[in-house]
Amino acid sequence: MSENPRVPLSVLDLAVVPAGGTGTQAVRAAVDLAVDLDRLGYHRVWYAEHHLSPGVGSASPAVLAAAVAARTERIRVGSGAVLLSTTSPLVAAEQFGTIAALHPGRVDLGLGRAFTPPGGTRDVADTDAVRGDASAAAPTPPAPPSPAARPAAGPRVVDGLYVPGAPPIDGSDSVLRERLLAQKRVVGASRTPAAFRDELGLVLGLRAGDYAEADGTRHVAPPVEGADFDLWVLASSAGESARVAGELGLPIAANFHVSPATTLDTIAAYRAAFRPGVLDRPYVVVSADVLVAGTTAEARALAAPFADWVLSIRRGAAGAIAYPHPDDAVPWEERDADERALVADRVDTRVVGAPADVVARLETLQRVTGADELLITTATHDPADARRSFALLAEAWGVAPAADATPAGADRAALTLVP
Repeated sequence: MSENPRVPLSVLDLAVVPAGGTGTQAVRAAVDLAVDLDRLGYHRVWYAEHHLSPGVGSASPAVLAAAVAARTERIRVGSGAVLLSTTSPLVAAEQFGTIAALHPGRVDLGLGRAFTPPGGTRDVADTDAVRGDASAAAPTPPAPPSPAARPAAGPRVVDGLYVPGAPPIDGSDSVLRERLLAQKRVVGASRTPAAFRDELGLVLGLRAGDYAEADGTRHVAPPVEGADFDLWVLASSAGESARVAGELGLPIAANFHVSPATTLDTIAAYRAAFRPGVLDRPYVVVSADVLVAGTTAEARALAAPFADWVLSIRRGAAGAIAYPHPDDAVPWEERDADERALVADRVDTRVVGAPADVVARLETLQRVTGADELLITTATHDPADARRSFALLAEAWGVAPAADATPAGADRAALTLVP
């Protein structure tokens, strides 16, 4: 292990459904993976909320988190994120408060605003088909680290970190728009979320036992009051999510794996808006898409289907396809220029390679963003390849196996509550 322990590593799992596989198999593989992660010493595992996507099985973060908590010993479990367009903050808090009652000190409730069809202005926390409008952020002075305060621009390198330009997602794309509208109809996402600050305030107030509506009506939610879970905000832009997370003193997860072009701005907006609240200092988790193998050549071969998968998310009529086998991937050089432009930001920032190379790139990402923790997501056709990737990364990063130690900085003291 390094003399200067690195930041903790955590995992965002989508329960990827491979081509030829089933959702049942994907969910079971996700639970098996979590058992590995617990043993390897990863700090937390989160599940994202996706609906009606053939290639993603993580539709119910609370159910997965509960199942995994029951099968593991010490790893934290949670959501990355529950979407407030489909689930009310009350229901989400009751779900995760219930899990926390059974597994205290191990539960995270991550909330995200989403989703709106192209042309909307809301942050999208878990689907990268649309990104939030950074213009929603209030003007604020830049905050350290100084490179993070730089406005979003075209492709550039910031202190060794490649930051791509924004992908040319067409907000008028009728196929994309109809897909999102159809999903919204079938999911039944009919609730109109309140202001994001009010939604978060509801959770915090119910947990504190002092929530009251504007007219003075008080409410009590027994599974939420005093519940031992940490509340998180996920954000993909420097808009309302990042700003409100900072104003309430909450921890934030910035989605580099979803929107690498805007991550530095997201973190800058959060740090600039931060005031002591739930935490006494900012706490930033940065996500990264990673695939590790024994050699760089092997890793690149396993990573070949990634562009097809991202393209299906951003352009396909049905959303994320079942993850293709590497032999069925379209070679990069055979793609049309517009397809490459649409997915290049994610392909170019995916961290793929042998262990030492991946560690070097993750160290750069952590240094430039000032991340307190990295959140790793890995998509492969064969679940065994993902499990091996996480094992290789844990060893190369110096994550302490659960039987030996807790990852440095990963204890709850890192999230100090203000009296």
